[in-house]
Amino acid sequence: MTISDAQLAREKNIRIEQVPLLRRSRGATNETLQGLPDAAIRRALRRLNHPDLPNARRLFRLEQERGDDGTVPANAQGTALDRMRARLGIAEPPAAQTAGVPTGPAAEGFAAGPTPTAGMQLTQWEWLGPGNIGGRTRGIVIHPEDPLRMWAASAGGGVWHTGDGGRKWAPVDDFLGNLACSCLTMDPAAPTTIYVGTGEGFSNADALRGNGVFRTTDGANWAPITATQTADFRAVTRIAVSRTGEVVLAATTTGLFRCSDSERKHWTQVLDVPLGIVLFDPTDDQRAVAGALDAGAAFVSSDGGRTWQTATHESKPWSGRVELAYAAKDPAIVYASVQMTSGRIWRSTDGGRTYRLRRTLDSSSQVADYLGDQGWYGNAVWAGDPTDANLVVLGGVDLWRSTDGGDHITEISTWWHPRSVHADHHAIVSHPSYDGTANRTVLFGNDGGVFMAQDLSRTGTEPEPPFVEGWTELDNNYGVTQFFSGAGNRITGKIIGGAQDNGTLCFDPALGAEGWQQIFGGDGGWCASDPDDPDVFYGEYVFLNIHRNTDGGTSDDTDGDRYISGQFWNETIREWDWKPLPFHIPDAKNNQALFIAPFALDPNNADRLLAGGLSLWRTNNAKEPNTPSSGPTWQAIKPSAGSKISALAVTPGDSDLIWVGHVNGMLFRTTNGTAATPSWARVGVTGPDRLRPSRYCTCVTVDPRDPETVFVAFGGFEADNLWVTHDGGARWSRLAETLPDVPIRAVAIHPRRTELLYCGTEVGLYASEDRGVTWSATNEGPANCSVDQLFWMDETLVSATHGRGMFRIDLSTV
Repeated sequence: MTISDAQLAREKNIRIEQVPLLRRSRGATNETLQGLPDAAIRRALRRLNHPDLPNARRLFRLEQERGDDGTVPANAQGTALDRMRARLGIAEPPAAQTAGVPTGPAAEGFAAGPTPTAGMQLTQWEWLGPGNIGGRTRGIVIHPEDPLRMWAASAGGGVWHTGDGGRKWAPVDDFLGNLACSCLTMDPAAPTTIYVGTGEGFSNADALRGNGVFRTTDGANWAPITATQTADFRAVTRIAVSRTGEVVLAATTTGLFRCSDSERKHWTQVLDVPLGIVLFDPTDDQRAVAGALDAGAAFVSSDGGRTWQTATHESKPWSGRVELAYAAKDPAIVYASVQMTSGRIWRSTDGGRTYRLRRTLDSSSQVADYLGDQGWYGNAVWAGDPTDANLVVLGGVDLWRSTDGGDHITEISTWWHPRSVHADHHAIVSHPSYDGTANRTVLFGNDGGVFMAQDLSRTGTEPEPPFVEGWTELDNNYGVTQFFSGAGNRITGKIIGGAQDNGTLCFDPALGAEGWQQIFGGDGGWCASDPDDPDVFYGEYVFLNIHRNTDGGTSDDTDGDRYISGQFWNETIREWDWKPLPFHIPDAKNNQALFIAPFALDPNNADRLLAGGLSLWRTNNAKEPNTPSSGPTWQAIKPSAGSKISALAVTPGDSDLIWVGHVNGMLFRTTNGTAATPSWARVGVTGPDRLRPSRYCTCVTVDPRDPETVFVAFGGFEADNLWVTHDGGARWSRLAETLPDVPIRAVAIHPRRTELLYCGTEVGLYASEDRGVTWSATNEGPANCSVDQLFWMDETLVSATHGRGMFRIDLSTV
């Protein structure tokens, strides 16, 4: 039954003008929104205040990676590692361990389960998961002769492989030279030859952490294609390989590149338009099509990709990203999913030279908003049925199916239901034996990992949402979750983490790596754990919107009443609202904070929280009960310095001694932090031993035994990203001479042996046994991805990574 806007508004107790905004934002129909739980409706309305979250995430990471001149160099990671190796003159194998953590390949330092240690025995990293959450997946390939063998490309965790059809996954190489993988393509003539493109370019911000194209010829051992380690290949969005395997086309944010030599040494630019997709005709190596990343255009080639012509189309002008798919039954038919406002379908019947608009109508005969408001981010189209050229599957926020070539489309997934498929789709791939009759298996890559429709014809056939039948989640040990932060309770062993795309998650040791559960939706951010009360955890939504969990991380927020930063659901006006002062944080209300903004629980007083926006905010009653008009009270204790706060630390044993770092590199200190109006002094500004970086301050760590010793870390692919003072900030020394020139995001000091330091960087973890004078010569795990936070649970070090989930290592016997 068709649900009108007025009916939905009455049923969900929201305003009628909010209905079309929700529908367009979430790429859904009124019928799907009708089934949405009230808490999820409220979350969706909350998201309307932040309409471009994927791009905000990109800009946040970019801010941390800029150098003093505001730029990110091409091939920054690879260059930094090469320089480090050259400085160290590495020729001999490294020591087996440094400061108790193992050195070398993942096989020597990675364990899937608890590993007992004794004395000085080599300890191992234990992966904690999540094994059931997944993360953004932009590419999937399946071996045509052995379809149980599959590879998946994750945006932050590298390439993963399964040999049993997704029952269990493992990384192909924990130390792959770059783990920001954006696409994956198999050579049709040699299935063990696979190409992976790095650097995610689906963003309005600069592409980050790209390092060109990597290749394996045996499905296991990967190496970079040296000729692609240039600025032109800093973000490779798609790769196409001809049927013979002779020609490779690489779509990048700088254009299209072609290579025809077997060693892949020579690449020629054949288009200078940023592209999001390129495809060879599955039956003719001379024909190919390509779609623009943001210019609203498609291109066609008839000479194997040497030259290209712009395709034409009727009716409305195109805009935004253009995704393309050949119809397997008839490659003369090409479908285009064009971003526009919220998605429209065009079809070509001449191999991609000209396109005609399809009606793209939903079940209520309205133009379907199937891409929602982020078609530049999640946009996929499939027409892989060899028996039916009119069967099309579209991926936006949800999945949609058409049986008449795009004139009418219906939803087949429901993003908010746990038994359906995760939101935001990037890849749709047929099983190699898909024939439209006996085998109709299709796999999907999205922000939640890898999912499968065993029989595409039977999915989404329920009379009304939610559409849950026929879907199988394959995130079995697919550990690619991107954490920003984490915190743990040493009493219960529970750990929470703020994850990109997947909210605030909780790990219960009794449930293991496959038992993580969400305790707050949306993007997760910084976290804290009450050391005295195992039931109390703190997390945040974007822009410093802090929330509190009081049931030990066992349940999700169903009522929208967990915010302690002042936001609440106002039943009277049917809208998110803010409590009066002093019960809210003005910087959170006005988005005057970083996308992921720092906050910290005072280690000396579990009732006190400090939160950083433009100003520094404090509450002394963090556990005050919440009502719509009251709750924790907040006070600004440090005025704005004109740059947002990016790091803060309260000294263990002295709540008056507080350090605050800023995005522009400024560092402040107070010695009366518990006063009503603390006095602040900027440190490291003058003298020959001053603090020199003028870039993003990522971390401040105070020595637990010596409050005058403080370590400060910075972002940017620059030298000198770690500094130390031993006199409270008067004089500073560099500590990064033997560390790679990459962002340093976390510093941890061993709680018992304070000469042992652990440094989380953009490319993994490094260790020192002499207070940072010298550092381990190689990446010591747990993988070559960003370690965003390090924290202690007694003498066990926990590493929250941005792409490989969480790890821990017992260092009590060091």
